[in-house]
Amino acid sequence: MRKKDRAEEIVRRLHQLYPQAECTLDIDDDPFHLVVRAVLSAQCTDVRVNEVSKVLFEKYPDPKDFLSAGVEKIADIIRPCGFFNSKSKYLFEIARMIEEEYEGEVPRTQEELVRFPGVGRKVANLIVSEIYGIPAIVVDTHCMRVSGRLGLSSGKDPAVIEKELMPLLPKEEWAPFGHLMVEHGRAVCTARSPKCERCPLSDICVFGKKAK
Repeated sequence: MRKKDRAEEIVRRLHQLYPQAECTLDIDDDPFHLVVRAVLSAQCTDVRVNEVSKVLFEKYPDPKDFLSAGVEKIADIIRPCGFFNSKSKYLFEIARMIEEEYEGEVPRTQEELVRFPGVGRKVANLIVSEIYGIPAIVVDTHCMRVSGRLGLSSGKDPAVIEKELMPLLPKEEWAPFGHLMVEHGRAVCTARSPKCERCPLSDICVFGKKAK
């Protein structure tokens, strides 16, 4: 089976297995909120980020409020997310850039978004795909591990993996693919002791075939 055909079959099966796969960070109608949540999610669970950000946005809902609050007040609220000193500085600077350089609007391109401190390609792709509907693949640790085991990617660099995956999938599957990788990576294809014996992809998985 060609790699492209195998990739499409993998996506088809995973959609059947995880029909409700979606971003686990809360998403509302404010792009700034997703930027903040994505920055807070580094080395922190999405569940905790959602809890903390709810409190944060009740007090400071937009970039102007962040600037008025200052770094220390932001840090006090986001403390449970870890690395709060660095993250609060990132968020304050992001708010400043949005207000002063982008007229209060979150930019729509990856190239502009990665200028923000604490925002890499992964976060930029999440924002453009979830908020602006622009096809993009989010390559996080789950995607790196699972796509590598499946034989769809070979690199260790997220940017390289993204480029390897893009031609294998229809554009409309780029964003869903990342969510499917997270679901499968958490439920079956775990970092330690992957459950190959009950994986519905084992017959078309490079790692799964070796595990038999």
